[in-house]
Amino acid sequence: MLSGVRIIAILLVALSSARTLAANDWEHVGGDAGGQRFSEARELTRENVAGLEVAWTISTGELKDWGARRGWKFQTTPILFEGNLVFCTTLNDVVAVDPGSGRTVWRFDANLPDIEPAGNGYACRGVTAWRDPVATPGAACASRIFTGTNDYRLIALDAATGRPCIGFGDAGRIKLDPGVPLVHAGEFQITSPPVVARGVVLVGSAIGDGVRVAAPSGKVRAFDARTGVPRWTFDPVPRDPADPARASWGAGSDDRTGHANVWSLMSADEARGLFFVPTSSPSVDHYGGTRPGENRYANSVVALDAVSGKVVWHFQTVHHDLWDYDVAAQPSLVVLRRDGKEQHAVVQPTKMGLIFTLDRATGTPVFDVEERPVPKGDVPGEWYSPTQPFPVAPRMLVPAKLKADDAWGVTFLDRWACQSAIAGVRNQGIYTPPSLQGSLLYPFISGGVNWGSASFDRSRQTLYVLTNNASGFVQLIPRADVPPRNEMDVFNDGIASQTGTPYVLKRSLLASPLGAPCNPPPWGQIHAIDMTTGAVKWERPLGTLEDVVPFGDLWLPHGSGNLGGPIGTATGLIFVAATMDNYLRALDADTGRELWKGRLPAGGQATPMTYVWKGRQYVVVAAGGHDVIGTTRGDTIIAFALPKMRRPHAR
Repeated sequence: MLSGVRIIAILLVALSSARTLAANDWEHVGGDAGGQRFSEARELTRENVAGLEVAWTISTGELKDWGARRGWKFQTTPILFEGNLVFCTTLNDVVAVDPGSGRTVWRFDANLPDIEPAGNGYACRGVTAWRDPVATPGAACASRIFTGTNDYRLIALDAATGRPCIGFGDAGRIKLDPGVPLVHAGEFQITSPPVVARGVVLVGSAIGDGVRVAAPSGKVRAFDARTGVPRWTFDPVPRDPADPARASWGAGSDDRTGHANVWSLMSADEARGLFFVPTSSPSVDHYGGTRPGENRYANSVVALDAVSGKVVWHFQTVHHDLWDYDVAAQPSLVVLRRDGKEQHAVVQPTKMGLIFTLDRATGTPVFDVEERPVPKGDVPGEWYSPTQPFPVAPRMLVPAKLKADDAWGVTFLDRWACQSAIAGVRNQGIYTPPSLQGSLLYPFISGGVNWGSASFDRSRQTLYVLTNNASGFVQLIPRADVPPRNEMDVFNDGIASQTGTPYVLKRSLLASPLGAPCNPPPWGQIHAIDMTTGAVKWERPLGTLEDVVPFGDLWLPHGSGNLGGPIGTATGLIFVAATMDNYLRALDADTGRELWKGRLPAGGQATPMTYVWKGRQYVVVAAGGHDVIGTTRGDTIIAFALPKMRRPHAR
């Protein structure tokens, strides 16, 4: 049990963190521990943002030796912590640099082996900082950086020096146990940062899709933030017979099913002592006959007690997932003003383009949620949920129906090919289940809203999110009709083994012969949502294809696919990269109008951040590309600021 002194110290740290954010720092990947992605910095305004220019750039040096490999991504968002800008590289090195110049202060070599991961690729979305409230200020590891690695290690580093914290785990490192032998080295990874509350550090995992029913467990693991001693685990597939959620797993399927893992970003509420974890689909993603029932805790946002790991509440966004509709976005912890009162809430964007708004203490919907009938399939052995949850507000942000006549093409023949493809598959709108003939999956697995998550402006009571708009094709093929295949060849040719089921899966983007999506543009948008009423205030296409198709900005419609998220500022600016063209953009928060764009040396498939250092406001983004969507590869962190001679005094 925590002593009174310890509790007071913890609360003081929480208050200190709040003051730090007000002072324009960015101490968490999501801006704050609740992922609001918002800054009170006021130097950059709608009037002067057009004057932004490159302040400094640095290279991680990894592209030269590693960039040609399959799975390359650079998705990190730096944090500003105790005088250093700290980030992780694609290969899990952790780097601290001077915020004003980019000069390297220290670098930790993660020594990542050559794992050539299938499916998830190499990724590191950021690091987590923590101050020990009872440590002597200035002592080694009184302030720490926690990071996870693609070879599933949790590492604690001294924030001042980058040296491992010897008293944590095994000389600063903890190797997670996947629980089962891995099919390939990249089947089990850590790709998103840990999260800390009440002296507990929590870490999730990224587990390869489509491999097998008996996949690694998707449990999240909690450790003492000082010592690394295990504290508790939470498995989204309930194994305890006394757990009420176990009744939603038929035929003992919870004893043989894997993952439902938490691969994306988690949130923490220090004052309440709660973690909020977004869970994913159980194994396997597109066939659920081996796991009949709604599969509670999977595809959910779950509130966990930070000290005990007990479930405080849970809300499921998809029953019995057959579409790979993981809860990919970080739960946003916000304060809403409704009916003259403040309400602490969790806003959960989803891949379906649906946004669920829940009371933070109870999980009760703030905007009503309706269970609506959805199509039922006819695959032998499958179990189907008759309904799915839909919030009454906000409205769905992406289209959910695609008729053959709606097909889009660069040319007449291109459009005709798309029309034929759409007409030949099962197509009943959102939640059309996978089938033996082939089914249209719309939205596709990339979203809606993906891991880029949302930005929330408390003064405007406005949520900003990016969406993808793409359709896909899924088909279940009887195993006897497919030649035996290596489980490691997951989606290399659009096919996944799904070992332990009667079917092999075929999955692909629904695209024309020229490679363009078959559904009409825009293929990517940014939306502003009034969270008082749930109404969409404005939405605009985001991005072009100029860097992936010659002169694509001139002859193709605007609005490209995106991976990354937006951030907001108190002066009414939205900064966003994420798109398939190599730009960082500044938008007007009230209208979405583009006010500035800065050229990046590579694809900006990451979320930017902003901070004030010695009176100057910087906006920083990782520019490294993403091999799956074909953007320009790189290994650069680039910072923008106003020229020193022209900077006005901060207001």
